[in-house]
Amino acid sequence: MRGAPDSGKTPLNRPYYATETTLSSKLFRSGAIVSAMTLISRLFGYLRDAVIAVIFGASGATDAFVVAFRIPNLLRRLFAEGAFSLAFVPVLSEYKERRSREDMQALIDHVAGALTLILFLVTAVGILAAPWIINVFAAGFHFEDKPEQHALATEMLRITFPYILFISLTAFAGGILNSFGRFAIPAFTPVFLNLALIACALWLAPLMADPITALAWGVFIAGVLQLAFQLPFLWRLGLAPRPRVDFRFEGVRRILRLMLPTLFGSSVAQVNLLINTTIASFFVTGSLTWLYLSDRFVELPLALIGVAIGTVILPRLSQQHAAESADGFNGTLDWALRLGVLVCIPAMAGLIVLAAPILFTLIQYGQFTRLDVDMAALSLMTYAAGLPAFILVKLLAPGFYSRQDTATPVKIGITAMFANMAFNALILTPWLLTDTPAPHAGLALATALAGFVNAGLLYVNLRRHGIYRPRPGWLATWSRTLAATAAMAAVLLALNPAADQWEHMGGALRAAWLAGLIAAGALSYAAVLVALGLRPADLTRD
Repeated sequence: MRGAPDSGKTPLNRPYYATETTLSSKLFRSGAIVSAMTLISRLFGYLRDAVIAVIFGASGATDAFVVAFRIPNLLRRLFAEGAFSLAFVPVLSEYKERRSREDMQALIDHVAGALTLILFLVTAVGILAAPWIINVFAAGFHFEDKPEQHALATEMLRITFPYILFISLTAFAGGILNSFGRFAIPAFTPVFLNLALIACALWLAPLMADPITALAWGVFIAGVLQLAFQLPFLWRLGLAPRPRVDFRFEGVRRILRLMLPTLFGSSVAQVNLLINTTIASFFVTGSLTWLYLSDRFVELPLALIGVAIGTVILPRLSQQHAAESADGFNGTLDWALRLGVLVCIPAMAGLIVLAAPILFTLIQYGQFTRLDVDMAALSLMTYAAGLPAFILVKLLAPGFYSRQDTATPVKIGITAMFANMAFNALILTPWLLTDTPAPHAGLALATALAGFVNAGLLYVNLRRHGIYRPRPGWLATWSRTLAATAAMAAVLLALNPAADQWEHMGGALRAAWLAGLIAAGALSYAAVLVALGLRPADLTRD
């Protein structure tokens, strides 16, 4: 079946839609490109985390950096990759679909001007208000009498806060590139953050009076590098922005209206994580670092499938909605969800079973102790339980944002945030009253449960309003996925050495064992899927 024919109004004067099979194949290839670039970035990210853990350990100074980095990083996800991208890309896609190239360039110019001015003001306020921001987001540093950590976190936050300016402009450039099918460049860009932090940890830290502050400067440098990397590709497309400030411009007003609610609805998991950061600042030293590492390892499959597929379907869904292609819209969303399920369930099981081996192999050296591995593994396992929900949120939310519906995800996001608070109370109260160790793992579990609330409500609303109708074959998809995941988990449990054995292995042997386990798990999962009738071609067609 073909989608809506080309109206002739597109500035590039070409049809956006071919057959559904061709579309899904293109989406699969685009998603594979984003995943490949993201994998490169994440590998450097794990190298970065290993370098930081080995050099600085799970210390009070590291906890202070985690807070100073997490605040602008949260704003990046909420504002740059969340609210702004989810508002900007659908409007840009509509201009690209229905208006002239001159109108589209005017939109880019005016958005660039308004965005730069707003971000400059936000950055200035953040730098001036750094001590009070730390009081809010790491209250334990103040109330638990940790003045050194508070002062250090404040100093580093003032250095890292401008990152939100640079990375938001980078997201703006990336949104344009994604809308024109240039997915690889934005997906590769985060590599520069990891390289900058590694370089600063290794070479700048020894030169600093307080070595940990070198990491804060690494974040600042990375923001500049990431923006500078993307600008030449915009020039090559002939879409380099010439910033103009006019908040009355129609496209700017629409994007601002869409952005305000998405600030709450786009990254609920990250808001929940920040709530956990505030609570964990009252726990024993190291808790913030353990939670941070858990989040980092869960982010790999989340980025490889959730963010990658969500990135490529948002422009497509926006174009299909603008072209009034309801069947094409439904097919794209169904394909994304089916692929997401096939990946997120085994990824969750793999992270739970291999939590300790991953930490032993990648992190447990130098200042990072066996206790740190045990504590981080607990929160990694409980946090990984929510991975399917986190991925499905990334795939379901574009179903609303592509239609420029920001109200529904906001209501759902607020509900999920309150659910996270309720789960924190329900889980932590008996946990703390009975003096159960590792309360930070309870925080991760609450975040996971809130993720399922978020994903479930998004799905129910898409169905209730007739936006999404599951196509035939879902029973087979779930049956194959669960059976193959069970087989994979059994293989991993049978082959996985005990924790004491991992502790006494050398680094090379650990890496070989972990690689072997991952290969065995992946092969067993794929073999069972094939035996149950799944074929590679099924992944590229709806």
